[in-house]
Amino acid sequence: MGTLDGKVALITGAGQGVGAGMARALAKEGARIAVVGRTESKLVETCAAIADFGGVAEPVVCDISKREQLGPMVARVVEVFGGIDILINNANASALGPLLEVTPKLLDRAMAVGPVATLFLMQLCHPHLKARGGGSIVNLVSSSAVRWDTSGYGLYAATKEAMRSLTRTAASEWGADGIRVNAIAPHALSPGLQWWTENNPEEAAEFVRSIPLGRIGDCEQDIGRAVVFLAGPDAGYLTGATIPLDGGQARWS
Repeated sequence: MGTLDGKVALITGAGQGVGAGMARALAKEGARIAVVGRTESKLVETCAAIADFGGVAEPVVCDISKREQLGPMVARVVEVFGGIDILINNANASALGPLLEVTPKLLDRAMAVGPVATLFLMQLCHPHLKARGGGSIVNLVSSSAVRWDTSGYGLYAATKEAMRSLTRTAASEWGADGIRVNAIAPHALSPGLQWWTENNPEEAAEFVRSIPLGRIGDCEQDIGRAVVFLAGPDAGYLTGATIPLDGGQARWS
């Protein structure tokens, strides 16, 4: 038996990278997975990988930056699986660069994919988690706001800090409903980070040297397994927390 047998997990941005790693990890513990994202072919790949080891997953196409798609997406997940126990807000929009180069378009998209989608998906999933006796929400944030130098990370860090605030507030307001809400701040070898390390070898080597554990995390084993813990019964008294999954690199206060 898996620790998540009978549970249903909705994971955004699950077509690749950290999202796919979390989907595989949760499925191996018995959860049925709604694999949500914009690109159907990537979602199908994740579902096929899960099916290969006997897991159950369903691709659900949704652009979470478009608010009008969120309600129908959640309704589709409930239709397919009968409910929702776990929500993982993982989808991400790149928003790097100097503050003087932030445009209204860049700001709007970063906010739409980050805190706005996070808030409305939590709202939409709340009644379904409550109806099943409670559940777990995990929001993916970042250590960018506590870097030694936040230059170039201002907008991105702002969206992630907004998500941390939503995490703490939801944990406070929804604890009585049996819903736990936590955040993780991961480093993992996603396709984007893989590309960066290959194209910036010297900077990447310095980056790895700044990680006390001396390596970049694995999407499934390091990030996915931690989320299995947060979503499962062993973390039943943990809520409102931000868990750094970065090998000890960031200096969280």
